[in-house]
Formats: sequence, structure tokens, C-alpha cells
Amino acid sequence: MSGPLTGFRIIEIAGIGPGPFAAMLLADMGAEVIRVERAGAVRGPAPDTPHPDILRRNRRNIAIDLKHPEGVATLLDLVERADALIEGFRPGVMERLGVGPDECLARNSRLVFGRMTGWGQDGPYAQAAGHDINYIALAGALAHFGRAGQPPTPPMNMVGDFGGGGMFLAFGVVCALLEASRSGEGQVVDTAMVDGTATLMTMFWTMSQSGLHDQSQRGVNLLDTGAHFYDVYECADGEYVSIGSIEPQFYAELMQLTGLADDPDFAAQMDRDGWPELKRRLGELFSTKTRDEWCEIMEHTDVCFAPVLRMDEATQHPHNIERGTFVEVGGLTQPAPAPRFSRTAPVIDRPPAHDGQHTVEVLRDWGVDSARIDELVESGAVKQAG
Repeated sequence: MSGPLTGFRIIEIAGIGPGPFAAMLLADMGAEVIRVERAGAVRGPAPDTPHPDILRRNRRNIAIDLKHPEGVATLLDLVERADALIEGFRPGVMERLGVGPDECLARNSRLVFGRMTGWGQDGPYAQAAGHDINYIALAGALAHFGRAGQPPTPPMNMVGDFGGGGMFLAFGVVCALLEASRSGEGQVVDTAMVDGTATLMTMFWTMSQSGLHDQSQRGVNLLDTGAHFYDVYECADGEYVSIGSIEPQFYAELMQLTGLADDPDFAAQMDRDGWPELKRRLGELFSTKTRDEWCEIMEHTDVCFAPVLRMDEATQHPHNIERGTFVEVGGLTQPAPAPRFSRTAPVIDRPPAHDGQHTVEVLRDWGVDSARIDELVESGAVKQAG
């Protein structure tokens, strides 16, 4: 492995969405992350091809039965050799399994115990089920996505699950690892998607309390599609372009390249009363040319312009190709690790693993005696694919 987290060992208790995303981020940065699956998930030999879930990349996979006493003992043995553990169960589940923070920190006082939930470890909603749409709703974010006169529009599940959840868990774990390297003591990191999403809204709290964002309305503000100079527009071929000409000099460039520089109606850029009509007129103008034609006019200028690309198109754009933004590993196209580092460059050196594919290998590498491994496999406390 390479990357700035090389040398750190992290246990990931298998889950879905934000937990695996956080584990991927940590593994991409060089940490040795092992994903612990349920023993019951192993149903035969591991296929020769990678698992299709790209979120599993860059780490080995072991299967442990955490309802088996020896399975619990095995996980706690691994905890002794780990720097961090991350999990995404509802509050109390890890404690009922006998591998909660108290048990784990008793075995390894330097351990960082990272927890990922939607609502947090406490509060009236803590034990309720939920999904991204619910977390961003309660955090005060979802109400502000959408166009004027339309209901709130959920922005896929990137804001709560991945932005407010997985990224904050990875950030919190790294912060706690840094602190543990100085204090010699571990701690629990309580990551809640509702908290992370609320934090992502910080700038809009500033704008709202400064009179720059009307939180009582959607689609009428500077950054929520209210402004004619900050929106997407349909082109003659049914494709779209994005415009973000906020600053006066960038707006002037937009006016110049659209041929509107001398139109008095567009002179008062920040007059909100005129935005709806100016948006309509810009929409008509952009519909007269194809997306490629607008790219010829506006790419590499200071308009703050980019074509709106689908995932498959993004992989073929010259800018993304030159930077290596997307890569193919094990036959799977995927985003490359980010951010970039000048000296400890992260890499993808393991395609996504199957359930239990590396059980025996990991236990051996983490110092478990061979005879003990044989006993664990025989008892069903752990399971090896194949």
C-alpha cells in the first residue's frame, strides 16, 4: 500500500452506503482496512472476477460470526492489533454483540471507535429507521433544494449518506487517530448524518442571517436556481450546460459571449425582480445552439461554464482524462482516489473483494496462530470463501 495513512490498521464492520464509503476513503489513502462480513454471507467459493460493489475496493474481506462466542473473541483479538474500528449499526447493536466501545477500548486503550448512524447515538430519533432523505430533511437542508413553485427535490443520496455521513466519519477517524498519536488514548467518534448535513449548510446559515438567502422560498436565491446567471440551460440538442457567472467580471464575460453585453435589461445583474424574465430569455438563447457549440464558445473562458455530463461522458472529457479522474481497475470504471498528494500518492491496488475471500489470510497476517485459525474455521466462528 501507499498513501499518507500507510501503516494504520482499521477494522470495518460491514454495512451499506456511508460506512463502506468512509472505509474506502481510508483505504484509498493507504490504511490497511479489513472488512468484516457476516459468516452467513459466505455461500461458496469467491468468483474469479471482482465484486461489483466499487465501494469495497482497496481492502481485504473476512467473515466472522459475531453471534458465536469465538467469533466475538476473534474480533476482539483483532481489535488489539488495530488503530481504529468503524461500524454503522443502530445505537446499542455493537454493545449487545459484546463488541461495543467499552469492550473494545478495554482490549486496546488507543483504539479509535468510529460510529456511523443517521440520527446519532442519542436523541428522540436515535432508534428510528431512516434514510438519507429523512436525515437531510431534519437537518434543514432538503427544504432548500428545488425550483420555485415546486416541492423539495432530493439530491440523490450524496448529501446525507456520503457528504454528511461517510466523509465526516473518515474525517473524524483521522482526527481521532492524530489525537491518539499524541495522547496515547483512543475515543469514540459519534458521526451522525443529520449533524454532518447541518454542518454542510454552514454558509447558508450565514447567508440567511445576513439577508442574502430567503429561507422561506426555494428557487429564488443566488445559488438555488433563482438567478439567471447560476443555473443549467437546455441546448438545441436536448443536452445541458451549466452557468455560474456570479462575480461581475465573470458575468461581463457571459454577456460578451452571448452577445448581450449591450442589452440594458441584463445590466442590473443583482436586481432580483428581473431574474425570472432574464432567465427565460437566456433559456431561449441557449436553446439556439447545441451543447458542443456552446462548448466551442465558452470552454476555457472565465464565464464559469461547463457542459452537464452524464457519468459515461465524464470519463471521456479531456480534462478528466488528463488528470486521471477516472480509472479502470479489475474491469470496473470508477473514480480515482482523491485528493492528490505530491509524495505519498494513493493507489487502487485491490479490486472489490467477495465475502470471506481473505479470512484465513488476514487472520494469519494479523498474528493469529495457525492452529487457532483451524479451530475457528472448524467451529464456524469464522468462514473462508471457497
